[in-house]
Amino acid sequence: IAVLIIACPCAMGLATPTAIMVGVGKGAENGVLIKSGEALETAHKLQVVVFDKTGTLTKGEPEVTDIIPAASLTGTSSAAKKFKKLSEEDLLQFAAIAEKNSEHPLGEAIVRMAKERHLEVVDSEFFNAIPGYGVEVKYSGKSVLLGNRKLMEQNNVNIGQLEEKMRALEEDGKTAMLVAVDGEAAGLIAVADTLMDYSVDAVKTLQRMGLEVIMLTGDNERTAKAIARQVGVDRILAEVLPGDKASEIKRLQDEGKIVAMVGDGINDAPALAQANIGIAVGSGTDVAMETGDIVLVKNDLRDVVISIQLSRATMNKIKQGLFWAFAYNIALIPVAAGILYPFMGILLDPVFAAAAMATSSVSVVMNASLLKRFKPKLESQN
Repeated sequence: IAVLIIACPCAMGLATPTAIMVGVGKGAENGVLIKSGEALETAHKLQVVVFDKTGTLTKGEPEVTDIIPAASLTGTSSAAKKFKKLSEEDLLQFAAIAEKNSEHPLGEAIVRMAKERHLEVVDSEFFNAIPGYGVEVKYSGKSVLLGNRKLMEQNNVNIGQLEEKMRALEEDGKTAMLVAVDGEAAGLIAVADTLMDYSVDAVKTLQRMGLEVIMLTGDNERTAKAIARQVGVDRILAEVLPGDKASEIKRLQDEGKIVAMVGDGINDAPALAQANIGIAVGSGTDVAMETGDIVLVKNDLRDVVISIQLSRATMNKIKQGLFWAFAYNIALIPVAAGILYPFMGILLDPVFAAAAMATSSVSVVMNASLLKRFKPKLESQN
């Protein structure tokens, strides 16, 4: 009977769920909503953390920094002649009308500035958003395009000397958008976003923990590299269309890597679902938060670090609990079987066996409870 009591695997059965329960609770205390024990267990194995740029590494509250009519750069080109009298306000108005029905943060920044300058932003007669390229609208008999180089190339728009200015803006980390009216380049508008608070700290800490950090963005490579330098990211995946984000995550997984995706937008949802762990920023869309395995309630990217460190601490407690449970069984089953009786005359009474079993279970629970003392270790920005 004593052998059966000692062999009861109660402590082993408590080691994992108790630690998971405490870990999930500790995450909630730190503003990290962990939706399942599986997510908490998987996070400790992560090798790569992929951050979406806009709204995740950056605040997603961009502002217009430059408005450059084509006539000021292109000299005697056809665009210069056609838009000779086009002012900054006129160019901004064209762009604002184009972006009025857009939900993209960059478009919202353009519309906001136009309203601040008291420009009339009328409704367009036709609106077509082209993901990864820009927008196309028609109003008052004019056809307006606003977007990147690819959009202009598709519509055979010659951007001329705007290219040189565009590159200079992109090297400063700004997103430059071209405006074309009736098939001619009218100018460009640059928008810049500021880094999310503590994003540099989060990246530095993740790298110190041995994780590869990657930035994923639809921006061109030049702009992406400028932002990556600011935040300290070594690897970028640039010019990725919204529909291709999940494919990029899958490509990393095909390399044998365990990947976390951190994002906030509707376009990030497929990538969040594809990743081994999807981490949604709390300020993001409902779709992203529903898809994510972990939600950062405080919109603090350092909570990505906390979730991974908490997972590692939780797994350590699970391993410790299992070790002590196995050690208890290995040590006491032979005693209960009477191995000491021929030498010392000791037989383990079933009552003492039951007490020892209870003690083992209590010790495992108490060890897991020590997880409440978990404190994250974060890299401070100098």
